[in-house]
Amino acid sequence: MHGHPDGENAAKLRHNPVFLLSQHLATAIAMPFPIFTSPCQLLSDASVLGRQVWVKRDDMLHAQVSGNKFRKLKFPLQRLQQLPQHSAKPVALITMGGPWSNHLHALAHAAKICGYPCLGLVRGPHVTDSATLDDCRRLGMEIRFVTREEYRALRDVPDQWRKHAGKDDHEWTWFPEGGSSAAALHGVAELVDELPFVPDTLVVACGTGATLSGLLAGMRGRGRVLGIAVLKNADYLRAEIARLLQQAGYPAYDNYELLTGFHHGGYAKVTDELLAFCRDFFARTGIPVEPVYTGKMFHALKQLTADGEFRPDESVVAVHTGGLQGARGFAAYQEQAG
Repeated sequence: MHGHPDGENAAKLRHNPVFLLSQHLATAIAMPFPIFTSPCQLLSDASVLGRQVWVKRDDMLHAQVSGNKFRKLKFPLQRLQQLPQHSAKPVALITMGGPWSNHLHALAHAAKICGYPCLGLVRGPHVTDSATLDDCRRLGMEIRFVTREEYRALRDVPDQWRKHAGKDDHEWTWFPEGGSSAAALHGVAELVDELPFVPDTLVVACGTGATLSGLLAGMRGRGRVLGIAVLKNADYLRAEIARLLQQAGYPAYDNYELLTGFHHGGYAKVTDELLAFCRDFFARTGIPVEPVYTGKMFHALKQLTADGEFRPDESVVAVHTGGLQGARGFAAYQEQAG
């Protein structure tokens, strides 16, 4: 089925705007906690965004390993759990992120659940008041601050992370910034098969390009994917998307658009207009959003609708990628949100 739900499914969806496609999928992954698919919710009040929109609620996918981070981590962690139990060295995880990183937070939870030691390399200068890092420490992640120069090297220099791994007494596994790897695409691609129909347009916030790449893989050339870049100067992500698809063994899908004019000043930058929109959106829909990723995406969707981007009969699904813990980094947002 492509474009819109029809027949029996259409009737079911009309009477149940939060449509759970399946129940318990605990056997889908070797990670030792239960897994559910996330609901797909219809925003039938067209006044909120200017049109009806379906929302894939990946913020509800897992209580701690939130949203797209869960999907990105699924297959890399599954592969680790399938290693021979008699391996000479125990597995340990190492990664990188900022002081409010959703990825650090999710990986700390996943490492705790799976029983793996975990080291997080955090962009400096030294920060002591991050609730995210406090959570990570409580979960057992070792936090180590690195200079901004070293952080750039971790991004750009292959195997730079090895100098931080310490003694060779563990089998260290590297998780790139944001969990963005070729293996991550397979987990993200599964999202499309959970939808009640194949949408004409799938909309997602875009930071590293991995989630957008995974959605392209899942769409398999059908419809289009709109990526809302949440950082400035994001045109380089097009090359990153092509690289990730190639490394993951997918065709060079090009049925996407990367929109770079909705960043509100840059990554983790906000405007009063954006904060007001996030508060209003939650008040009117009951769907919590934060101003770094999903808030910018929904705000862009409203503007695009006003600009005539979508046909009246076009089916649109917006992906809520979770990451709500990061909103704690916005004191003004918290105070104004009550």
